[in-house]
Amino acid sequence: MTRERYDSDDPREWLNRARSSLQWARQNAPEIYLEELCFGAQQAAEKAIKGVFVHLGEAFPYTHDLEKLLSLLSQKGVRVPEAIWRAQGLTPFAFELRYPGVGMDITAEEYRQALVIAEAVVRWAEESILGEGGKRA
Repeated sequence: MTRERYDSDDPREWLNRARSSLQWARQNAPEIYLEELCFGAQQAAEKAIKGVFVHLGEAFPYTHDLEKLLSLLSQKGVRVPEAIWRAQGLTPFAFELRYPGVGMDITAEEYRQALVIAEAVVRWAEESILGEGGKRA
């Protein structure tokens, strides 16, 4: 099923992209390195967080640093739950761990945790953008 597409300045499109990256991260198969799936989890969280910026009508820096993005949202008065701050642990998946020889192999447990964190961030962004029900766009 193809999702309805929105303009890039519509936070629903950012949620669409976050959900798409989350689906990519869930594609656990023996042929796929867990580092690649964790990169998908990081991308899901990043796009979801940036969607909150778009929803607020605020510019965001072009960075993969999730701690920096969450800190900026917090400075703008957005309540960032403690569980969402765990997303900062996904940042290395955007850099060090997605290239050969730069980082360590990811364990199944680390992958599972990355997925749990990304799912929580996407849900939080949905609630922030679409309301408590987090209705799908």
